[in-house]
Amino acid sequence: MTVHFHEEDLPADVLAPGPVAVDTETMGLITPRDRLCVVQIADGRGDEHLVRFGPGSDYAAPNLRAVLADPDRLKLYHFARFDIAAIRHYLGVVAAPVYCTKTASRLIRTYTDRHGLKELVRELLGQEISKQQQSSDWGAPELSDAQKDYAASDVRYLHRLRTELDQRLAREGRTALAQACFDFLPARAELDLAGWPEIDIFAHV
Repeated sequence: MTVHFHEEDLPADVLAPGPVAVDTETMGLITPRDRLCVVQIADGRGDEHLVRFGPGSDYAAPNLRAVLADPDRLKLYHFARFDIAAIRHYLGVVAAPVYCTKTASRLIRTYTDRHGLKELVRELLGQEISKQQQSSDWGAPELSDAQKDYAASDVRYLHRLRTELDQRLAREGRTALAQACFDFLPARAELDLAGWPEIDIFAHV
């Protein structure tokens, strides 16, 4: 297992074919205000790649954008809604098709209200991850080893989580419902960016 750190773009041809796990680190939770600082990506074969963007970046990143926009590559996220919006706003691509482990967890783990990545990894995979660096300064001139390891851990387990969650979705007859939710997530992210982040447009009132 190796964490690879890159500036401004992903090197060409470093990912194997197939689904990729994706996550982002930003300066905050308001996408247009809080710039995208890091994109993490992994092909599930043991290595994680971190792409860091500096202040004033033009986010050109042709190699990374090509992977994220590839319609033949499934992208695995935990809370896809946020990451898709950040990638769409800063990198200018719709990073789909989508699988979201948080959405799948909400559909299948109805016996709990704990759907964070830490809880999922503990229950489904029997491993512990630290979230200590979650609220750190991702725009700093230098990222610490602890920040890099935290960022890598956010994509390290998503392939295995998908396998476990898919088994439970199939067992409870919710696979098709989950897929419909995944298919809608790019539109949900667009609604967030367009000004409807907290409004349920399907509500009666």
